[in-house]
Amino acid sequence: MTATRRLSGLRWLALIGLIPIACVLLYFFRDELSFQRLAEHDTAVRTWCRGHRLASYSALFVIYTAATGASVPAAAGMTVAAGWIFGFWPAFILTSFASTSGATAAFLVSRRLLRDRVRERFAERLKEIEAALERDGASYLFLLRLVPLLPFFVINIVMGLTPMRVFTFWWVSQLGMLPGTALYVAAGASMPTLKVLADQGVTGVVNFRVLGLFTILGLMPIVARRLYLQWRRHQQAGSAEQ
Repeated sequence: MTATRRLSGLRWLALIGLIPIACVLLYFFRDELSFQRLAEHDTAVRTWCRGHRLASYSALFVIYTAATGASVPAAAGMTVAAGWIFGFWPAFILTSFASTSGATAAFLVSRRLLRDRVRERFAERLKEIEAALERDGASYLFLLRLVPLLPFFVINIVMGLTPMRVFTFWWVSQLGMLPGTALYVAAGASMPTLKVLADQGVTGVVNFRVLGLFTILGLMPIVARRLYLQWRRHQQAGSAEQ
């Protein structure tokens, strides 16, 4: 038991330690990793990355996971840049799994560090919320992933305070973020140079009308499920009255 606890403690230390390390690296190397600096050597960067795929894929996955876990507001730009450097499918697969890995890391850190304190302080208020999440938690999370009503790092932290299972959080986040990830990667893959991203920013590159279409398509199953549940309740109420 002691050895198991020590191993578990080391895993948590490694997980929690990843976030400040990522913040320090991103702070000291922010100029070198900026889009403006990369745009100055965009052809060389793209050629090197495509010529050293294993190293560049690994670097992208680690940096993207760390940035997402540390809630660094650069994920959208990194996704677009990855699409330009690697092309659609490699960038889509890498950023999709890296974003979910980073979100899950933030979820676990929140659960480990904050959940018990919040439950002790707001135990009564959390009962109804937890009951609702136990019934429809996956649907709520899927909706929040599709529609950017809240920043993703807020969703990661808040969901870590709930009783949602880690695997449920992972697969729902993975599925819910696919449309947005595909859109950003496609926008990057269609750019002629990285300088376009540096000059125009993410909002100038991504077509948000297309993002709206993705959101509507993603919401259709949730709306259909809600309508079905309301119809079922109405039918049950009618049967009870008879």
